[in-house]
Amino acid sequence: MTTRENIIEKADQYIRNKGYNAFSFKDISNDIGIKTASIHYHFPTKSELGVATIKEHIARYEALKEKVANKSPLIKLEAFVAVQAQIKMDNKVCIVGSLATDLNTLDESIKDELKIFAKLVLEWLTEVLTEGKNQNIFEFDMLPRTKAIMIITNLIAIVQLSRLTKDDDFELVRETILTELRPKK
Repeated sequence: MTTRENIIEKADQYIRNKGYNAFSFKDISNDIGIKTASIHYHFPTKSELGVATIKEHIARYEALKEKVANKSPLIKLEAFVAVQAQIKMDNKVCIVGSLATDLNTLDESIKDELKIFAKLVLEWLTEVLTEGKNQNIFEFDMLPRTKAIMIITNLIAIVQLSRLTKDDDFELVRETILTELRPKK
């Protein structure tokens, strides 16, 4: 892993564990054993680091989307849900959820990149649901975009809420999402 990648990875950990406003370049430099000047070399401002961190998540999302591009809508949905399950297993929160709580204090560049990421995820899940509904793999009575919003918000919320309740609550919500989409016989 390059120094730049290490910096982004550490920033991602801080954002998702403490929040964007709760860390500094000094925290990162202490953790990875480099001078803050080295961080500034790669990212002159914290906002540029924040944008790069979101872009890393976009790249991961694009890779996942490409990996399942020729799969069934159910496999695509399961891959999407698996990302949230991994976040839960890692005892983290979603980057969108984490940064959204700091939204009023973020620079426009970070807000803009976060909106791009959220839009990409929402559009993809909407496409997956539409494809599944057209193929009679999924059944639901609302607009696909509305259903996508409901799935995303349920998953983001249960990852966080199950930190306070029971770990099984995540699995319960995950299974309910998948079960409710199955066509009724």
